[in-house]
Parts: sequence; structure tokens; C-alpha cells
Amino acid sequence: MKIAVPKERRDHENRVSLSPEVVKKLSDLGHTITIETGAGLASSMTDKAYTEAGATIASDYNNTVKTADLIIKVQPPRVSQKDAIDEISPLPEKSCLLGILAPYVHRDLFEPYNKKKLTCFSLDMAPRITRAQSMDVLSSQSNLGGYRAVVEAVAAFNRAFPMMMTAAGTVPPARVLILGAGVAGLQAIATAKRLGAIVSAFDVRESAKEQVESLGASFISVPSDKDAEDSKGYAKEMDETYKARQSDRIKEALIAHDVVITTALIPGLPAPLLIKNDMIQNMKPGSIIVDMAVEAGGNCEASELGKIIETEEGIQIIGYPNLPSRVPKDASALYARNILSFLEVAISEESGAINLTSEDEIVTSTLLTLKGQTVHENFKEASTK
Repeated sequence: MKIAVPKERRDHENRVSLSPEVVKKLSDLGHTITIETGAGLASSMTDKAYTEAGATIASDYNNTVKTADLIIKVQPPRVSQKDAIDEISPLPEKSCLLGILAPYVHRDLFEPYNKKKLTCFSLDMAPRITRAQSMDVLSSQSNLGGYRAVVEAVAAFNRAFPMMMTAAGTVPPARVLILGAGVAGLQAIATAKRLGAIVSAFDVRESAKEQVESLGASFISVPSDKDAEDSKGYAKEMDETYKARQSDRIKEALIAHDVVITTALIPGLPAPLLIKNDMIQNMKPGSIIVDMAVEAGGNCEASELGKIIETEEGIQIIGYPNLPSRVPKDASALYARNILSFLEVAISEESGAINLTSEDEIVTSTLLTLKGQTVHENFKEASTK
């Protein structure tokens, strides 16, 4: 195949979809890879490193994608906007697009996808099965996001994290609360513990308790008669009675903690609101909130996308989006390996191209559009006739 790797153009994005390491592996398999010049610079991956790995460097976006069979991206392509390149129109008709296409968020892109008869695969839709673990982009990126959230909190916090005993007195450890114990939350727990903080975590899923406690954190729960976990292991939206009890418990916990990191997301829905403005007022002066769900509407009512909000009491609410992109070199390297693992399943050994008739669960779960139609069951209403 002719594989194209364009530069990412969405705001707050520093990652690149393929690393020189993976480019070399694909090149050795006989594929031709074209990289847009400067695509990897923000991830410390130079044009020279790509050429040494066997890639060709193209001068701009159009020249990168114009003859491609497969276009690999991190973020969904942009459509024509003021002062922004249209990333869909230049794509060859009937070519394949692979990336984290976030179809629940970007339903508006199905129409231009189908107009170009693109075959689109979204790796964030991969099934949670053992065979798909090596291509689980949500886990690889959320791990780094959880780590970075703690780093951002430490940078903004006006105290030390670990307990320190000095001749001048003892510095008590910071108390950190993690809301949501998925992949990002568990990594945030582990990172905060390594830095010497006392850590507690809350999750609606009782099944998370064992994982939280295995990392040395205390588990905060709000008992429920209903199952809070769907068949894929994700948290489900809870009823209003549960939400009221949850809100009271979180409000109580906020008062006792110095740093709060929120990670709660529900696939296909806005992020659950966990911290309301009246709760923030009761927190200690100088406390920090890092809202990892800010791009999905936020877990904290006061958070704003891309900003640090500071209250009159000196409480800071950090709303940085796309935290994995703030660790771009490692995030890009892991993402590229996720891509390679997917291609090893999706590419036909006979033709060397992606097998569009494959009935493999990994392929069918990630396939959004095919031959001008939306084929994924969850998004068929977005199909263009």
C-alpha cells in the first residue's frame, strides 16, 4: 500500500501517527510511506529520522495524501473552516482513513467521509477483548494522560507532594483525590503515590475497588442497587437518586483533599458533572483541580477548555485538553505501535491491502464507513444516501 502520514492540524495536538520505528517495519513489509514535512517535529521525530527509516518526505498536505491508499492520522480530519485547511477534499476517492476518529463527537464528518467514498476505521472503537489489547489506543493514551494530569497538578500546587521531615519541622504530604478509576485514573493514582501523596479514589463501579486498593489508595464508594458497569467495562450513567448521594459524598471528600483529578467519561455522552461550583467554595485555599474530561464538557462546572481558572480563594481549575499530547514523544510512539498491531490484523496477506471483507471482530468493530455508506450499527443514522 501507499501510506500517507500528514501533519496533525487540530488545536492542542502535538502527536504524529507513525514513528520512525514503525515506518521502518512497514517499509520492510513492502509498503511505501510518505510523511508530510515537519509532521513529527513536535514529537521530536525529524524528517531525517523518517527518511532513514525508508519514508519519503512530501512538501505539503496535498502532496502527502494525493496518491495514498491509506491515510493514517491521530485526530479526525478537519473540514473547511476559516484559516484552516480542508483535510478531506484532497483525499483520494475510495481511499482508507485510519485514526482516532471519535465518531460519537464528530458525527458531522460522516457526510464528507461518505461523499468521498472513504473507508474509515476508528481505533477508539476497538473491542475490549484480549486480542485487541495491543491496539487499544484509549488505554495507551489515557495512561500518559493520567500521568500528565498529576504532573500538571504538581506544577501548579504551592506545596510539596511527599511528607518531608526537616530540622525546621515536618511538611505533611499532599492529599490527592482521583474521581474515576479507569485507565487514566489508575495511572494518576500510581503517579501521585510515587510522588509521596496520600491518595483516595472514587468510581461508580464497585469492581474498581480492588484495582484502586492494589495501588495503595483508599476507595470511596457510593453503594447502589443497580449495576454501574456496561458489558464493555465502561461506567454507565446513573439515576438521579444515585447522583444526589454521589454529589454529597464527593462534596464531603473535596474538603479533605488538596488536589483533585477528574477522569470520568461515559462513551457517547457528555462527561458527568461531578464538581459543582458550590462544592469548590468549600475546598482549601490553594487547592488544585485538574479536569481531564474538559473536552467532553467537563467533570467540573467551573473548568474551561484550554484555561486555568483561579477562584478568589486561590483554588485553580486546570482545563488543559488532550493531555497525552503534552507527552508527545511517548504518546506518538505508543500510538504508532497500536496502529501497527491493527494493521497486522487488518491487512490481507494475499493482497497486502486492508481486507475490507474481513469478518474479524476487530475490523468490523472499528469500521465506520464503506463505499459511501455508514456501516457501523451505532452511527447508521449519519449515513448519506
